Amino acid sequence: MANPQIECIRELLASAPRPTGLAERRTRLLSLVSRYATPADAHVEAENADGVPAEWTSTPAADPTRVILFLHGGAYISGGIATHRHLVAEIGRVTRARTLAPDYRLAPEHPFPAALEDALTAYGFLLSRGYMPQNIALAGESAGGGLALAILISLRQMGVPLPSCAWLSSPWTDLEMTGDSMESKADVDPLIQKPYLLEAAASYLNGADARMPLASPLYGDLSGLPPLLIHVGTAETLLDDSVRLARHAAQADVRVVLDIWPDMIHAWSLFYQQLDAGRQSLATMGAFVQQMFEARQS
Repeated sequence: MANPQIECIRELLASAPRPTGLAERRTRLLSLVSRYATPADAHVEAENADGVPAEWTSTPAADPTRVILFLHGGAYISGGIATHRHLVAEIGRVTRARTLAPDYRLAPEHPFPAALEDALTAYGFLLSRGYMPQNIALAGESAGGGLALAILISLRQMGVPLPSCAWLSSPWTDLEMTGDSMESKADVDPLIQKPYLLEAAASYLNGADARMPLASPLYGDLSGLPPLLIHVGTAETLLDDSVRLARHAAQADVRVVLDIWPDMIHAWSLFYQQLDAGRQSLATMGAFVQQMFEARQS
């Protein structure tokens, strides 16, 4: 039986099909989420994170010594602080931590590795502000999930202390789009299709190899990474990006939890104010992150 709540989201998406122009696409994403208010008790504050525009959020129960670094989705070509503010504030609530969301540069104006450079700068900014690595968690949705993995791989390569864990929601980990679900789930995914992703990947890569681990972490060495929680829906063309990532991480001896949600579409947590499953996924994420924070204190 179809989930009536997700059917409402499907109707919303169908009423606003993706336009062809980049500016219009960016406006569409903002319009889709403009109905979702930032929680009234969330304190929001602009920040300059060593040159990267960013935004803090915190709710009354937030532990000021703990922080979530959130990387937004949008296929590296759209999205930003404004499109994900309501989600970021709720992530802070369920994790009982502050959040910092960098407004990383977007392609095609700023192709790879601009987004990664900005994300790494934001992580370094947190360290410079006195946050201990064990009190930092990464969170990323869609392209932001792939970016979170790229941060972890980069930090490990540089010998920089790693954060406690990462939550990856519908992560885009293979910019070659080789997963079987690109085709098998095409008829049920209302949001993300292979032609669009190929176009977005070309804008982001700007001629670079799609299998570069820092662009497509599925092909990277994941050994030594902190625990990962992966959330993905069964109605996603990116389903296999998560399934293969979990297998790859396990083979590299990384602690990984793959949580596959029936009927859920790409980035369903973004619609949590209308979806019980969205709120449940965030609650699960919050419990995981708090557990990892506590585990790193011992």
